[in-house]
Amino acid sequence: MVNVTYDASGSLLWYDASSGNTIVYNPGDLAWVISATALVWLMIPGVGFFYSGLLRRKNALSMIYASMMCVAVVSFQWFFWGYSLAFSETAGKYIGDLKHFGLKGVLAQPSVGSSRIPAIMFCVYQLMFAAITPMLAIGAVAERGRLGPLIVFVFVWSTLVYDPIACWTWNPKGWSFILGGLDFAGGTPVHISSGTAALAISIFLGKRRGYGTERLAYKPHNTSYVILGTVFLWFGWFGFNGGSALSANLRAIQACIVTNLAASVGGLTWMFWDWRLEKKWSAVGFCSGAVAGLVAITPGSGFVGSPAAVAYGVAAGTICNFATQLKFLFHYDDCLDIFASHAIGGVVGNIFTAFFAQASVAGFDGTTVIPGGWLDRHWVQLGIQLADSVSGMSYSFVMTSAIVWTMHYIPGLSLRSNEETEILGVDDAEMGEFAYDYVGIDAELGAKTSGPGGAAGGLVHPDDYHNNDIGAVGGQREPGHGHVKKDDSSDGDIKEKPV
Repeated sequence: MVNVTYDASGSLLWYDASSGNTIVYNPGDLAWVISATALVWLMIPGVGFFYSGLLRRKNALSMIYASMMCVAVVSFQWFFWGYSLAFSETAGKYIGDLKHFGLKGVLAQPSVGSSRIPAIMFCVYQLMFAAITPMLAIGAVAERGRLGPLIVFVFVWSTLVYDPIACWTWNPKGWSFILGGLDFAGGTPVHISSGTAALAISIFLGKRRGYGTERLAYKPHNTSYVILGTVFLWFGWFGFNGGSALSANLRAIQACIVTNLAASVGGLTWMFWDWRLEKKWSAVGFCSGAVAGLVAITPGSGFVGSPAAVAYGVAAGTICNFATQLKFLFHYDDCLDIFASHAIGGVVGNIFTAFFAQASVAGFDGTTVIPGGWLDRHWVQLGIQLADSVSGMSYSFVMTSAIVWTMHYIPGLSLRSNEETEILGVDDAEMGEFAYDYVGIDAELGAKTSGPGGAAGGLVHPDDYHNNDIGAVGGQREPGHGHVKKDDSSDGDIKEKPV
């Protein structure tokens, strides 16, 4: 039986038999963090829709599916040992132990994050951060990754990359926490780690078929999905940043204000930069900038004032926009610009937090005491923030590379798909399902033929393709694909010729 009662005001009382103390939990704090948990959950399919809209139609469903897969896999991993590795009270400077394996002993005691909420509440709230982080990273497999091995990758990556970085950043025993690193809601554990992992994955997978040609010069197949994903992300980010106060107080409100302001300014800034090139008001550009602003403000949202949020938005909208050109400079195929938006945006946020963090803002919750940043003449904070950023980026890149290359040499676990999967699309080849209707996809993959599909000039019947009468063909939304029909010649060789 849990030693829980209520006082006259309705506050939850937990009696700690070991110390003889009674801990008071305010229902308003609990209600806010529960609500914030639900808000952050909504961000995960938001990432899926955002990524899906940016891709070609034949790969649209895979990213939405991946978002839900991440929720499921990380929920089990977090229960199994993830929470304990990140937040056990007896953790080391880099990673925790298995004290709370299987969530043993995680219930009503005060959490390591804040004494104002119980451990079980902190556990489920932090689960949402753990689940969204690998989803941000695995967008790098878009259009050329295998979905089965991705399940294994998410479990392993969460264990070996996310949990240690979360431990050293947020656990009071972690080296960055002890050093004085300021990361309110996940600049390094969430964004730098996932963005850098996406870079490692992109380098490992190599370039997509047709890279460098007009075949990949496509526009997002569904801009409405991009906007819908941005809506889910922006909406959920109030719980992501505001909830990180772990209490319903003025600091949570301030975090929500700067979150909204940075996203707004970031979206406008990116859109203005894009307008200078094509003289078009790009919805995708606005959404990309809004996400960059949200990423950048994340580590500083509980430490900075509202004027600083404008600087975060302008810097993120500008730097992340230009960082999208890095893939052309270094010749890697990051088709969703995850590294530019999340890793670079996270670094921008960490550095700006060193400049703009204020002890007075952190104290809005009535308990937090920090030396502040450069505005408070705490000059060494910049070095601490840089150390945390470089450590997170280096660790994530090396470990992610090790994971994907190790999986590559284990039979059946390589993340790289074959060329035919790229041509057909991951949705058809890996799932046998589509984001939209089957008829529309059949028409897109069909080739004109005078063969079994019917009269000359008609579309190939789906059965002809599945019966192997028709070779792999590309969607018509990809310019420049040559549709092919297999031809059994008299010499016994199988050749392919244009239809």
